[in-house]
Amino acid sequence: MTRTSTLATVSLLALALAGCSDQNGDFDVTQQIGPDPVLPEPSTELLPDLKVAEVVGWQDGETPTVPEGLTISAYATDLANPRTVHTLPNGDVLVVQGKAPEGKPTERPKDLVRDWIMSMARGGGGGAQKESNLITLLRDTNRDGEVDERHDLLTKLNSPFGVAWADDTLYVAAADAILAYPYRLGETTVGGEPDVLAPLPGGPINHHWTKDLALSPDGRFLYASAGSNSNAGERGLEAEKGRAAIWQVDRETGASRIFASGLRNPNGLTFHPETGELWAVINERDELGPNLVPDYMTSVQEDGFYGWPWSYFGDHVDERVHPPRPDLVEKAIKPDYALSSHVAALGMTFTNGSAMPEPYANGAFVGEHGSWNRSAFNGYKVIYIPFENGKPSGMAQDVVTGFLDGDNARGRPVGVGIDGTGALLVADDSGNTVWRVAPADGTTIPEPIATDQPLQGAAGGAAPAGAGTAAPSPATEPGTAEGTAPAAAPPASVPDTPPAETPGVVPAEPANPETPPAGEAPEAAPGGERPAPPQTDVPATEPEAAVQPGG
Repeated sequence: MTRTSTLATVSLLALALAGCSDQNGDFDVTQQIGPDPVLPEPSTELLPDLKVAEVVGWQDGETPTVPEGLTISAYATDLANPRTVHTLPNGDVLVVQGKAPEGKPTERPKDLVRDWIMSMARGGGGGAQKESNLITLLRDTNRDGEVDERHDLLTKLNSPFGVAWADDTLYVAAADAILAYPYRLGETTVGGEPDVLAPLPGGPINHHWTKDLALSPDGRFLYASAGSNSNAGERGLEAEKGRAAIWQVDRETGASRIFASGLRNPNGLTFHPETGELWAVINERDELGPNLVPDYMTSVQEDGFYGWPWSYFGDHVDERVHPPRPDLVEKAIKPDYALSSHVAALGMTFTNGSAMPEPYANGAFVGEHGSWNRSAFNGYKVIYIPFENGKPSGMAQDVVTGFLDGDNARGRPVGVGIDGTGALLVADDSGNTVWRVAPADGTTIPEPIATDQPLQGAAGGAAPAGAGTAAPSPATEPGTAEGTAPAAAPPASVPDTPPAETPGVVPAEPANPETPPAGEAPEAAPGGERPAPPQTDVPATEPEAAVQPGG
């Protein structure tokens, strides 16, 4: 097809999609916020509901809206798709800016429609676009809430998203690997080439490309997210190896294993400052109707399985996925807290110890990027969920709004974090801005609290509940119950993704059984780069037959 005819076809299909009726009606989305969401009957239509807010950007003087008692200002502007924010121990803030990798194949006509429509909802608000895929350092030298220095630390990265820092090392989760750069606090440049600490599931599809990163409170492990390669397994499980999961990576050796699975697209990885539990926000599946399936926030259990693709929100079966797996549905863990359907939650941060006023002093902020597959918008805001005793304890509250202007979007929030003064930072990837939300009375904390800071009162930091008590075991011989090690990938790319974990499945044959034991670092490659380490203790995902969509 020519470009003109393709666009014409897409336009007609888009109009058809936009004209579809949905089930929004009188459905109250607040019924889907909390531990026990209302789940209507699924609706599978050839042309699903769709409404996209076209990005127009922020005009001079415009800002999002915050409640009384808070104030908001632009912390940094003229960025290039800011996705996440990360505060270092000295109070410097890293802003990770990234775009999706190019070259993802389009396999279904509705993929073409969706991608074309979604292009209207991406950043910039018109005009020439800056080069993205970089990490910028912002420094507030006198802690007055305004940036005094700005430096681009790293450029020309491969679609970065998550970062962590420990022991003079900056870890960057790119689209296909965790990279380790030498970096000392206070420096404004990164002086050395990176080692590849561990590969992550990458291309060529890389449908959910955002790989988030969190450092365990004891500093021993990194936790990395890898979203699914499909909506509900329609590409088959071979395309899902190592995906829809959170990986645990030994920071010394790079030895890796799947920590939890069945999580369609996890992001916002963060440890609760009191309990040490790992938490995340998860984007659930589409095309079951405007009010299915609720995205959610949950604590993440070691070796836990959360249902995808066979079920959602516990044991609710997705009938499109074949063959069925009632054994896995029975094991699926019900998430802690639903956020309502299609809000696209991508960022999360806890407020304990921050400068935020009392109504926001013990809970979590969540950045909701916003819906595209409903006829009424949902999300496009930052919400706050109160906690008590380490668990959600009440209804979510809108905190940062005003991203929508009718059917247009001035911006779309993604990652959230606490800056060196204790204020909330919001990465707006479509408005190309980082917003700062602070107490109106000017309250600040006396010293910065780093994103990766260990839990206070714990010797060396607490380990996540149920995790990290022993190093990942080395790969075992074929046919044993423990897992196997796929071949190490080249340092710069990971085309062959490591297998994913689903409970109750026989391990795959190892491609390279001669792997170093856990605790022993791989030898350095020529030029100083560490080769990608073996993946250990990782069973295969696929059941005896591959997943095939039923609709």
